[in-house]
Amino acid sequence: MSKAKQKLTLDRPAAYQIKVPGQLDEHWSAWNGTMAFTVEHQDDGPPITVLTGPLDQAALHGFLRHLYAQGIPLISVNCLDCDEKN
Repeated sequence: MSKAKQKLTLDRPAAYQIKVPGQLDEHWSAWNGTMAFTVEHQDDGPPITVLTGPLDQAALHGFLRHLYAQGIPLISVNCLDCDEKN
């Protein structure tokens, strides 16, 4: 049985995956306790930090603003369990 996708709303958390270039240090996992923190290494390329976890829209915007304020560019931001027909 497949998991039903939830409708995206402003007040309900959804799982997001955020990728940024480089290897962020451990304070990022403590800054937002709900995000899993992993680093990917592909071939000889630079590392990519992947942050995955549940965020509502306000928390997502706050987290993205914090990355921006630190001068960290985004590679991607993906909603993992959102209905694409919203």
